[in-house]
Amino acid sequence: MKNLQIHITVSEDLYLKNPESSVLGKKIVSKSIELIDQLGFEAFTFKKLGIAIGSPESSVYRYFDSKRSLLVYLYAWYWSWMEYRLVFGTINHTSAKEKLKSAITLLCSPIETDQTFEHIDEVILNRIIVAESIKVSHNKTVDEQNQKGLFNPFKQVIERVSAFISQINPDYPYPNMLVFAMVDGAIEQSHFASHFPKTTDEINSKTIIADFYTDLIFKAIQ
Repeated sequence: MKNLQIHITVSEDLYLKNPESSVLGKKIVSKSIELIDQLGFEAFTFKKLGIAIGSPESSVYRYFDSKRSLLVYLYAWYWSWMEYRLVFGTINHTSAKEKLKSAITLLCSPIETDQTFEHIDEVILNRIIVAESIKVSHNKTVDEQNQKGLFNPFKQVIERVSAFISQINPDYPYPNMLVFAMVDGAIEQSHFASHFPKTTDEINSKTIIADFYTDLIFKAIQ
């Protein structure tokens, strides 16, 4: 997919100037991913980012009005990218069961770098999603942001996978809740497996989360 001209679309409400429109903007995104991963979101500042990219702090503010806006941008980019992967990962399957199995594997397996987007390290970005995404969805402005469509990429991932469940079993009453539980649970399992390994089962560390949710979901919708 490296030679395909793929563009991930993120809501214009998330930035002041599209970071994809310039070399500096892409550098801001790339280096912010590295710094948030290294420092944690609380210790990350635009001043530190400016020093890291060799540009004044004020230049970062031309793209994002706050570090939280930048975090929400990264969150939205990640889930837009995941939806793009879902589309390509399921398009060649003819049955809903195969599409669902593929979707579960994709959403619950360790992330690998996608060379299509050279300025973004998706492996590091995934670590940020695991560690920091609760700051995006659990705050006082979440309803306002949701009305602006800032969470559409995440919701579209849920809806796309839940549609496979409804195709398999139209009578199953909780497809969205089941998929959300899987996506959220996979993130939590990744976090706790890294920090509290006794809270998970290490049968096969690379596929265990995908195997667990494949087993759980298909039993639930029978």
